Amino acid sequence: MIEIDHLTKRYNGKAAVDDVSLVIEAHSITAVVGTSGSGKTTLLRMINRLEEPTEGAVRIDGVDNRSVHGYELRRGIGYAIQGYGLFPHRTVAQNIATVPLLLGWEAGRIKARVEELLALFQLDPALYGPRYPHELSGGQQQRVGVARGLAAEPNILLMDEPFGALDAIIRTKAREDLQALQKQLGITIILVTHDIEEAIQLGDMIAVMDAGKLIQYASPADILTRPANAFVKELIGSGERPFRLLSLRSIREVIEPGPADGAPLSASISQRDALAEMLWSGRRALPVEDAAGAAIGRVTLDALTRQVLRPS
Repeated sequence: MIEIDHLTKRYNGKAAVDDVSLVIEAHSITAVVGTSGSGKTTLLRMINRLEEPTEGAVRIDGVDNRSVHGYELRRGIGYAIQGYGLFPHRTVAQNIATVPLLLGWEAGRIKARVEELLALFQLDPALYGPRYPHELSGGQQQRVGVARGLAAEPNILLMDEPFGALDAIIRTKAREDLQALQKQLGITIILVTHDIEEAIQLGDMIAVMDAGKLIQYASPADILTRPANAFVKELIGSGERPFRLLSLRSIREVIEPGPADGAPLSASISQRDALAEMLWSGRRALPVEDAAGAAIGRVTLDALTRQVLRPS
């Protein structure tokens, strides 16, 4: 768990991050979203002490991150940035091995870890390990960048606009891969983005920032259905757009196994009608039944709101 407690960063007397407090649960993905200059990258960099706070504290599992040397802290926190930051004159295997080498791991352990990560990211170690970054596609470079961030087996991965350099098709696949990876490894991911679609698709929680302040910290469902102010409404593109999209989609796309209380929904209705019923009843999940009245699962508010910004 990461506790950000009244964190402030000033440059020449002006606050880039202004009295931000939030708690990030372990084993989750938190997306920090906002316009350029909102303070989101500065907030991220204070977690691994690439920036030192002017006021406030960051605690990781209850321990103040200033209680250890910065270089020691950073060795235990993965970091992936836009452009991937790969060393151009080092091979893929050497890039991934950077932090384990600094930590003094034995050669055999490093080799095994590099091969494990390449296989995890569906890159054949024998084929891709000896290659150099310029020999890879953008999507492959992105995977190697994340693999390097995970090389020392960190519990936390910080990501700063990691998909910004990818085209739309590759970016969608990269997001899906990241979600699958997080579920498999159980790591805590904090991802900075200016893209609300990305935040909603990836985040278990979303922190919306503007002018250094935390405007709203909530689940994707709450961000979409209960935006805190006009800025958040504008950011998500409020109005009829989300509901038009949901009206085109069947509830069957988002039915999942599991119980739920409340009056059951028919599997024949649209996602828009299901969302309206959920908001009206104040429930976060409702059961779904088929035409014969048999229970076939449930639909959740989170599942519906994640569909809002999905391409039509």
